[in-house]
Amino acid sequence: MIFDTPLQTATLIKRYKRFLADVVLEDATETTIYCANTGAMTGCGSAGDTIFYSTSSNKKRKYQYTWEFTLTQKKHLICVNTAKANALVAQAIEQQNIPELLGYQSCKAEVKYGEENSRIDFLLSSPNKADCYVEVKSCTLLDEREQAGDGYFPDAVTTRGQKHLRELIEMKQQGFRSVLLFAILHSGIQRVNAAHFIDKKYTDLFEEAKTAGVEVILYKPDLSIYTVGLNLFEK
Repeated sequence: MIFDTPLQTATLIKRYKRFLADVVLEDATETTIYCANTGAMTGCGSAGDTIFYSTSSNKKRKYQYTWEFTLTQKKHLICVNTAKANALVAQAIEQQNIPELLGYQSCKAEVKYGEENSRIDFLLSSPNKADCYVEVKSCTLLDEREQAGDGYFPDAVTTRGQKHLRELIEMKQQGFRSVLLFAILHSGIQRVNAAHFIDKKYTDLFEEAKTAGVEVILYKPDLSIYTVGLNLFEK
């Protein structure tokens, strides 16, 4: 399970200062909750959207509630807590739900690697098999200007993401398997590409990485199983 306790619902008023959001709880109380997302969150939270939040048992936290999902007024379900992407992928690898990543005996998280002092999200290994370096990126940007279901990464310029692509290219050149895995955390997204209209440098490196043999894998988990109040989809 990704969450220890059931999520609760609220109505979004606004997000601000990147890490905060004001919401109205089910009992009509207005409060501030934590938003674990450093990105632009374009299309992931408009006033009036239903949000799902978790409750922390840590009494020392200033904000007990964390914004986890958004159910938009167009009925798109989105995981806005980017930290959950790795948890979902780790669970999928353990349960062998990602066909491209089967056949490895060991899966280690946050392993140091590369010349730019990086940490790979997952290092998969087995005897007599090349190690597999898996970098996970959360994709929540839906932009249908060209085609319905188009998703893009990143939603803001990312020098960190650029570094990760350079590291994956280097690992591939050293003879290892390199994988860029997009965790699609938006129910409306069907495919993913680099956001050339946001970060051209990332897009150029993305194309260079594919040419160098870095594999691109899409994984779209069923987010609805983690939410409550699923009758909301029928309204």
